[in-house]
Amino acid sequence: IFNAAPFVVSPPPPLFQEVYFKNLSKQKQKEVMEKNGNNHKLRVCVATCNRADYSKLAPIMFGIKAEPQFFELDVVVLGSHLIDDYGNTYRMIEQDDFDIHTRLHTIVRGEDEAAMVESVGLALVKLPDVLNRLKPDIMIVHGDRFDALALATSAALMNIRILHIEGGEVSGTIDDSIRHAITKLAHYHVCCTRSAEQHLIAMCEDHDRILLAGCPSYDKLLSAKNKDYMSIIRMWLGDDVKTRDYIVALQHPVTTDIKHSIKMFELTLDALISFNKRTLVLFPNVDAGDKEMVRVMRKKGIEHHPNFRAVKHVPFDQFIQLVAHAGCMIGNSSCGVREVGAFGTPVINLGTRQTGRETGENVLHVRDADTQDKILHALQLQFGKQYPCSKIYGDGNAVPRILKFLKSIDLKEPLQKKFCFPPVKDNISQDIDHILETQSALAVDLGGTNLRVAIVSMKGEIVKKYTQLNPKTYEDRLELILRMCVEAASEAVNVNCRILGVGISTGGRVNPREGIVLHSTKLIQEWSSVDLRTPVSDALHLPVWVDNDGNCAALAERKFGHGKGIENFVTLITGTGIGGGIVHQHELIHGSSFCAAELGHIVVSLDGPECLCGSQGCIEAYASGIALQREAKKLHDEDLLLVEGMSMKKEEVVSAAHLIQAAKLGNTKADSILRTAGTALGLGVVNILHTMNPSLVILSGVLASHYVNAVKDVINRQALSSVKTVDVVVSNLADPALLGAASLVLDYTTRRIY
Repeated sequence: IFNAAPFVVSPPPPLFQEVYFKNLSKQKQKEVMEKNGNNHKLRVCVATCNRADYSKLAPIMFGIKAEPQFFELDVVVLGSHLIDDYGNTYRMIEQDDFDIHTRLHTIVRGEDEAAMVESVGLALVKLPDVLNRLKPDIMIVHGDRFDALALATSAALMNIRILHIEGGEVSGTIDDSIRHAITKLAHYHVCCTRSAEQHLIAMCEDHDRILLAGCPSYDKLLSAKNKDYMSIIRMWLGDDVKTRDYIVALQHPVTTDIKHSIKMFELTLDALISFNKRTLVLFPNVDAGDKEMVRVMRKKGIEHHPNFRAVKHVPFDQFIQLVAHAGCMIGNSSCGVREVGAFGTPVINLGTRQTGRETGENVLHVRDADTQDKILHALQLQFGKQYPCSKIYGDGNAVPRILKFLKSIDLKEPLQKKFCFPPVKDNISQDIDHILETQSALAVDLGGTNLRVAIVSMKGEIVKKYTQLNPKTYEDRLELILRMCVEAASEAVNVNCRILGVGISTGGRVNPREGIVLHSTKLIQEWSSVDLRTPVSDALHLPVWVDNDGNCAALAERKFGHGKGIENFVTLITGTGIGGGIVHQHELIHGSSFCAAELGHIVVSLDGPECLCGSQGCIEAYASGIALQREAKKLHDEDLLLVEGMSMKKEEVVSAAHLIQAAKLGNTKADSILRTAGTALGLGVVNILHTMNPSLVILSGVLASHYVNAVKDVINRQALSSVKTVDVVVSNLADPALLGAASLVLDYTTRRIY
């Protein structure tokens, strides 16, 4: 009866405005209240250990305090709240007008892991007396800190029901173990994401005691951005600072590798000093290694540096405004990968402390932050960008759900936990805000004849496609691209798709780092030194990726086609021209001047026909659609093309298709031309095998099926025996150009690892 309805994007449909539970009716709530005793108020103990957990617990505490007819609230404060070095943050609880029932000094000063263990032991010694006096019906515990483990252990051993907030999540370091240990001690669970809910079920927790509510802090986050923020920014960073022109840094020690985390913090500060932007640095959590991090700050003069402001604590309301309007947040705090996504602020997540967390596309991961240059480059990539706001962790309605959940608890039910061991089934939501099901890309294919734009889902389904003739001039072409993209982005809302970004596939040489077409093929005129990324990104407010059409075809195969899971393979496009892409060790090869994989211009004959590139004897001069059309016209001009069973209208243009048809009907000259083209392509493939030694060659495009046998024959005759075992297959993708353009977006926005 405790399953919450999935939270939806505001404003929600009328059904979800009233219903927070699938199976919990008003009558059921009434029955539970009667069982607990009509006059019995639920006595709730909320224990908070530090500034981070208070930001999640405070919205729940306000909600409990607002309903005195149902609840009695007792507040216990312990941990770093009571330490001057960390800002005496218990004062903000008093400022919020909460009565603190008990203050427990539980932190043992020290700089190693032993101090954390001793702090847990000290809390275990002091808590029983407090809980005996309070006698709460339920204790609310948040997160994964060592203090929270002491709270959960004490309550469980004293037969006090435990409600655990944010269980089921995955991150790095010892926090994972602590979080999951608290889960096993807790009787009820409030989780923030669908994945966390599934993890709790997989951990054999009772599904009826799990509430998918979202993160309580999002209730405040999603209503915070319209408040006056400039006064807050000036107060903490100075009068001369502008929005989007400063950095917030928050980094904590990693207790499983303290030495490395100290070194990483030192490199981060060096990078921030070099980057030369105003930066607010917050002191780290109370953990083994925190004092050493403070010493590093002081050694580098951060507290007196004109570009830095070092502070022990910022009130959460003000901290929200600071990160919402920052140019970037950097560090390894869970706040960066969770709360900051609500504003679309760019985040650089350093190291492994948050490994496994679900993140929005605003987060750039620097897993091995082992050099200053790597961190500095990440700052250059992220600073000042604006990403779409993410609601992975909540929709702003968590607290009402949690309060209804608390009211529904039957205190007469047995206290002993029951574990469930059913097979875990996929729970696929049909709601628009189920992020993984609605993630999509806008794919643009800039061809020689047509301009195509499509909405492509994460599974490679082309949801909607638009096609227009490609204009001849630069201005008309760019205007049409923008118009079609805006139209498709608007339509995406109607088909329940959330656009993550735009991928553009185009012919010619492309600088994918800058999104610039350096120069294109003769098929696309007036298309050199063109910045495609900036105008499209400005129009749609989305990240944009641009790459060569051959590279895009290879990416499509890697994500959706024969190349999935293959470490080394080559894709050859056989169409109007000849192109391709090379994937080596799972990565696309671009080359030093972005000219890698120009496979159509491998020379297979020194005195062969002239190619459009100006050279002679290229594969493209033999095997492309243009080359076959050229040979077909020659035969037709000499009345040697048409054979019995063929006919052409007077105005019909001779094409490669006529040559193929003639060869099938027994035209020996047409057949000879096709065999020569197949041999030329096969020789090019042999050269590729001898150079790159891939395990797979994928032939793509309209001519692939006509060439595949010829290519295999040439490999058997001409290739070294060590590469003859290579697989040569025909692509099974219906639209590799669009799927490849979509892959540019989907591969990098859903799991971006730097």
